[in-house]
Amino acid sequence: MSRGVVLVSHTKEIPEGLKRLIGEVAKDVPITTAGGLEDGGIGTSMERISQAIEENTADELLAFYDLGSAKMNLEMAIEMTDKKVTLFDTAMVESAYTACALLAADVGEEDIEQQLATLKVK
Repeated sequence: MSRGVVLVSHTKEIPEGLKRLIGEVAKDVPITTAGGLEDGGIGTSMERISQAIEENTADELLAFYDLGSAKMNLEMAIEMTDKKVTLFDTAMVESAYTACALLAADVGEEDIEQQLATLKVK
């Protein structure tokens, strides 16, 4: 079973930049992004998030987001997919980077969750 990552943000640039950064340490981890609105505005779109989930080639996904309303749209998109998606309420940049490095090293899900617990948003 393959594992990948979905990055969700209120702007197009944040997840794209993060994906580029992660590519330096985990180039083989499938990463898809959903940032901003269809018209290029600030916000999140459940449809764009659903598309990012479905376009990711992995069967199991770890999902990271930047702000609260992104979480709400991400939760709705997760309900509409057959893929296993684990949503993390953690600092987006640090968590996604750490998770991808661990996925690249083939670390198990429980160990990844334990590592990311220290980055939990309080």
